Amino acid sequence: MKYPDNIIEVGSFLPDYMGFIFWEKSARYFDGIIPNLPKSIKKTGVFVNETIEIIIEKVQKHDLQAVQLHGKESVEFCLNLKSQLAADIEIIKVFSVADDFDFSVLTPFENACDYFLFDTKGKLPGGNGTTFDWKVLENYPSTKPFFLSGGIGIDEIDAVNEIIKTNLPVYAIDVNSKFEIEPGLKNVQLCKDALQRIVAN
Repeated sequence: MKYPDNIIEVGSFLPDYMGFIFWEKSARYFDGIIPNLPKSIKKTGVFVNETIEIIIEKVQKHDLQAVQLHGKESVEFCLNLKSQLAADIEIIKVFSVADDFDFSVLTPFENACDYFLFDTKGKLPGGNGTTFDWKVLENYPSTKPFFLSGGIGIDEIDAVNEIIKTNLPVYAIDVNSKFEIEPGLKNVQLCKDALQRIVAN
């Protein structure tokens, strides 16, 4: 999210999370002030290979409830960050998935983050607008809940709901580029339709 009026409009539908990208190279880079939102919405800062000091600064400045790490952050980095954040601030570690994804890379991160997020491996760290082959998730070896991301649009909601109905620990659905009018500006009606159609798990 990027624009105050748009943030408030989408926030009126009470999504569980709302993301703000603090990576300066992104077209969705957020450098404003987050308007007042309902308390139930977890404001989430998205970072790419950022320093712990900057992450903590942004968490405090914007009163963030979650941090999404979208770069090549190590296990040690995640544990160090976790030790310096308040206990109730969630850490979401992103992994870019291709058809041959090796799930064993997740094991060291089990105790270093609260959730995994699986996005499509692409040229950019997120926002590529393409899905990966979700069948690869059948090999998911963990019980840790995860966010499903990567090119999810309104046309993918039925397929998403089928995954939610499986035994996979799908915790949340992360949508972005396919719900945009332009980078950072969401189509309000599409967002509302998606929230109404996604099956609660």
